[in-house]
Amino acid sequence: MINKRLLIFGVTLALLMVVLQVAQYRFIIVGHSAELYAGIVALIFVVLGVVMGRKLTSPKEVIVEKLIPVAVNQSTPFTVNEQVLEKLNISKREHEILLLIAQGLSNQEIADKTFVSINTVKTHVSNLLLKLDAKRRAQAIQKARELSLVP
Repeated sequence: MINKRLLIFGVTLALLMVVLQVAQYRFIIVGHSAELYAGIVALIFVVLGVVMGRKLTSPKEVIVEKLIPVAVNQSTPFTVNEQVLEKLNISKREHEILLLIAQGLSNQEIADKTFVSINTVKTHVSNLLLKLDAKRRAQAIQKARELSLVP
């Protein structure tokens, strides 16, 4: 993206130089010295430098996500919300993987525990992230807890 901007500014600068060169022969610099021409070119460079400096040093947008713990009532046993599972089209195996992720297990540990390959676990995790509209595992677990899919 920066290269595109530099290219646009470079082409604009070249066009301005051509215009100044034509103007030099016509009516602007015929009666004046080279200092006027150099001053105009310097002014153009200063303006372009300020514009490029502002664009390149502008602060980037920062997104901060905070996990909010969901209060769980310890007096009643946890029950899975089957309707949400069906609505999100989460299979039993994916739900099993989701429960293991909630326990804090790594992909390798989940693969060992469920007797599947690590690539299969990665596929299930990827599908869960899509279905729960999450970017990370922690975010998926938070949403799953809010939807009563995991304790």
